[in-house]
Amino acid sequence: MLFRSFTLLICSSLFCAYSVFCAPHPVNDAVVPAVLSSVLEVGALAVANNCQRSCFPALNFTMPTEVPSSLDEWWCPMDCEHAFLGFSYEVTDCQSLSQLNADFANMRKTFNARYVRLYGACDQSGFYDNVIEAAWQNTLGVHALIWFGFTGGNAWETRRDTLFDILHTNAKAPFVTRGVQFGSEPLYDDVLSHQALTEQVVLAKTNLSDVRIPVTVSELAYGYQERGALDVLNQIDFINAHMLPFFSSNATTGSAAWPLVQQDMDWFIQNGNAKKIYFDENGWPSLTSPGVQPNTPNAVASVSSEEGYFQMLESQCEALKKGPCGGIGWFAHIYSDKQEVGYGIYNTKGQLKFPFQPRTSC
Repeated sequence: MLFRSFTLLICSSLFCAYSVFCAPHPVNDAVVPAVLSSVLEVGALAVANNCQRSCFPALNFTMPTEVPSSLDEWWCPMDCEHAFLGFSYEVTDCQSLSQLNADFANMRKTFNARYVRLYGACDQSGFYDNVIEAAWQNTLGVHALIWFGFTGGNAWETRRDTLFDILHTNAKAPFVTRGVQFGSEPLYDDVLSHQALTEQVVLAKTNLSDVRIPVTVSELAYGYQERGALDVLNQIDFINAHMLPFFSSNATTGSAAWPLVQQDMDWFIQNGNAKKIYFDENGWPSLTSPGVQPNTPNAVASVSSEEGYFQMLESQCEALKKGPCGGIGWFAHIYSDKQEVGYGIYNTKGQLKFPFQPRTSC
C-alpha cells in the first residue's frame, strides 16, 4: 500500500453557522465581540431544538409514501450529525437491487446507520438508480462517488456525466443523495492537478445547484499537503477526510491510534475554514494483503486491533463532537471483507468479526 503521512498542527478555536451547510466564522475567538458570543449562544440553542425535529435520515424519521415537492426542511442539518454515521460500501460487484436492499436494511436496522458512502465503481446502466431506490426504501442518505480508479484514463468523466444525469432525472435522487464525492484520493494518486480538480469541483457545484446536492473530494490530509491543494479544500462544500492511521510510520495498534487520527483531524480543522468534517474512508485492517502493507513493523493488523480502533473512536466521541459544525461524524470502512479484505466489519463468511454497536450521538 502507498505510504501515508500525517502532520501535526494545533487546532484553533472555530465557530460554526448553523444550517444544512456550515459556514465559516472567525478563527480567533479572542477577537469575537461579546455581542457575537451572545448570538452564538442563541444560535446553539436554536440548533439544539432544530436537531430534535424529524428529518431525513434521522433514526426517528418515517419516509413519506410519495416524493415530496420540495427539499425544504427535508435534510437534517449537518451540524446535528456526529458520531457513527454508517458504512463505506464497495459497489464493484454491481450488487442487485435485492442485495442492496438487504445490505442497506441491515445497516439501518442492526447498526442504526444513517448514511452509506459508496466506494469503487459499477458502470452497469441504471445501477445508481437501484442505489437510490434501496436508500429510499431503507431511509439512508448516500455519499455518491465519481470513481477515478487506479489505472488512469477518462472513464471517470463518463461516470460523472452519467451520475449527474441521474441526479437530475430520478425524482428521488436529491432526497437521498447527501453529496457527491470526487475520489478516492485523486490528489494523493495525482490523477488530476489540484487546479484541474478545483475546476471540476466548481463545475459540479454549478451543475448540481438546482438539485441542491453539495460536492466534496474524498481525500487524505497528506494528499492536500503533498499537492499544495488548499484551493480544492476551499471550494468543496464539506470535508470527506480519509483516516487510515495503519499506514503511518508511527502506527502500532488500532486502540493506540488516537494521536495519529488527531494529527490529521487537527490539520483539517486548521485549514478547513470551519466546514463540516466526516471521516469517510476510516478504519484499521484485521490482516494485510498485497495492497495493504504497513510502513513500520510495529503496526499490528489483527481483528483485535481493528476492534480496538473503533472502540477508540467510540471513546473519543465527546472529543469529536467538539469539531466544527456540530462535531465530526465517521463511517466504518468497510462493510464487509468481501468488498475489501481485512477492513470489513463482516468477514467473508458474513459473520461479524467483533461486537459493533457504536453510538450515533453523545
